Amino acid sequence: MTSRELALTANSIRQDIIKALVEAKSGHSGGPLGLTDILTALYFEVADIDPKYPWKETRDRIILSCGHYCPALYSALAHRGYFPIEELLTLRKINSRLQGHPHLRSVPGIENTGGPLGQGVSLALGIALALKLKGNPAHVFCLSSDGEQQEGEVWEAYNMAAKYKVDNLTYIVDYNHIQIDGPVDEIMPLEPLADKYRAFNLHVLEMDGNNMAEVVKTLRKAKNHKGGTTMVVAHTIPGKGVSFMEGDYHWHGKPPNAEEAVRALHELEVIHEKI
Repeated sequence: MTSRELALTANSIRQDIIKALVEAKSGHSGGPLGLTDILTALYFEVADIDPKYPWKETRDRIILSCGHYCPALYSALAHRGYFPIEELLTLRKINSRLQGHPHLRSVPGIENTGGPLGQGVSLALGIALALKLKGNPAHVFCLSSDGEQQEGEVWEAYNMAAKYKVDNLTYIVDYNHIQIDGPVDEIMPLEPLADKYRAFNLHVLEMDGNNMAEVVKTLRKAKNHKGGTTMVVAHTIPGKGVSFMEGDYHWHGKPPNAEEAVRALHELEVIHEKI
């Protein structure tokens, strides 16, 4: 797909995130909207996946460590053809397959159960190591939030990934500078984040996580890197595409109401026409 086609797809995914959240009356808005471009690039261009054969052994694995971002994951999977788009409106409903955090294989394409922050970072490492031992050529992409970098567990995983030169693993950190209690820089500062990863002997790349061409280029480069684990620091805007959500930590963990959803969808439709 061209960058324009990917951008159009990402915008459609964002619209369905808003529709699902307002229907659910609960869930997270900021992070999912900011991460959408990266998920779109992975599912539609970079990762070796096939919705017709969702569990083929050689598929690339996409692990969502920050499970509360799942509205974006669900929407990306639906648009890629893993399950009907209409099902997105069951988000967080009783007996729905689309709960507030992803559950392993609840729908095709869900590779991990998410919830405890930081856990997916270790899980991705274990999967990547197992694939290497089996001689499986699949690549593992692990998406995590900047708030998760405040967990000690993730640094243990990075240390081990570097030791064993796990080059079939790409970590992607959504560096959007917000968490539920406020700005990350105030709650528990992370800087100099990229230098910390380098100190753990990770191969570090940085990108504008909302520039589709740059995202695709960087993720391809990460996947092709040999000799060690790559860490992609993705600078994103939480609430991307919705002006009154962008950069505001208050939207970390709440959905739009009906009126706000109408405004958000209108803004996204305008963006769609301009792409």
